[in-house]
Amino acid sequence: MIDISIIIVNYKSWSELNNCLQSIIGINSDRFTLETIVVDNESNDYKINEFKQLFPTVSFIENSGNNGFANGCNLGATLAKGKYLFFLNPDTVIYEDAVYKLWKTSFENPNYGIVSCRQTNENYGKYTEIRFFPSFFTLFGYSRVIYRIVNYFRLHKKFNFHKEIVFPDWVTGAAVFISKEWFASVNGWTEKYWLYFEDVDLCKKIKGNNGEICLIRTTNIFHKHGGSTRINIKTKALTKTEVLISKHVYFNEHKTGIIKNCIQFFLLISLLIEKFIFAIIGLVFFFIPKLKVNVYIFINLINYYINAISKKSWISPRSVKYLQK
Repeated sequence: MIDISIIIVNYKSWSELNNCLQSIIGINSDRFTLETIVVDNESNDYKINEFKQLFPTVSFIENSGNNGFANGCNLGATLAKGKYLFFLNPDTVIYEDAVYKLWKTSFENPNYGIVSCRQTNENYGKYTEIRFFPSFFTLFGYSRVIYRIVNYFRLHKKFNFHKEIVFPDWVTGAAVFISKEWFASVNGWTEKYWLYFEDVDLCKKIKGNNGEICLIRTTNIFHKHGGSTRINIKTKALTKTEVLISKHVYFNEHKTGIIKNCIQFFLLISLLIEKFIFAIIGLVFFFIPKLKVNVYIFINLINYYINAISKKSWISPRSVKYLQK
């Protein structure tokens, strides 16, 4: 019986994946057993054959298409033999001590539905740990700033720097450690998302089943943010649009009635106004790539809303669930 199945979803992040797999095969622990599963979301560049030869102990699965992060994770989980599942981004580097602490903490605290750890980037900075579920009051950056100011003392107490373990509402999908029992109890990742917010959704379902979301501060992994989402301008625009789309999917999944309709309407109007302004700026300064990308985001967003109205669905058009409707 294997203790931990590491599951990685890859899309053209071969350089980062190489570093990640090197760090995994470098772990030779007598404290736990590992297997590694890589699901390639149809990178379609023939690199997978090269990696199969470079990493013979790793199981490589070729997905039927670029079906999104959630779909890839669920596919990997169906073939996992471990008692625990460790979903990991390809642009990460892990260490034996971190894996052991994640496993030990999860094993000793069965009420912890998800366990994660501190993440540091290439500049040695750490990613945010204060994460709360999206609501009407935390839709946008400025509203989240106001929310943090209003709730300063409560958040300071909850995320006090002296605490070795904290309990945010959700943790990023770059490093999610979960038992098979917990994973099955919430039916895995929700595939209505193509990219982004599926980690928020998974944590929300765990909390709904009275599970805790745990983040360990005394150990960390390296996470180089970006990877396959920044290959070129159109890819960057696509993934940034999916952030906006996934907000609609999330609220459709977790809100009901008038509240849901109000949030969806307000979100739609706000995003259209904001992205229209940025698109105009992008047109004026089309020669600047960082501004040019806003034009594509606005076009993608308009197409999404047209599809949402015609199909009467907020599901991402790139999601396998959308294709099944």
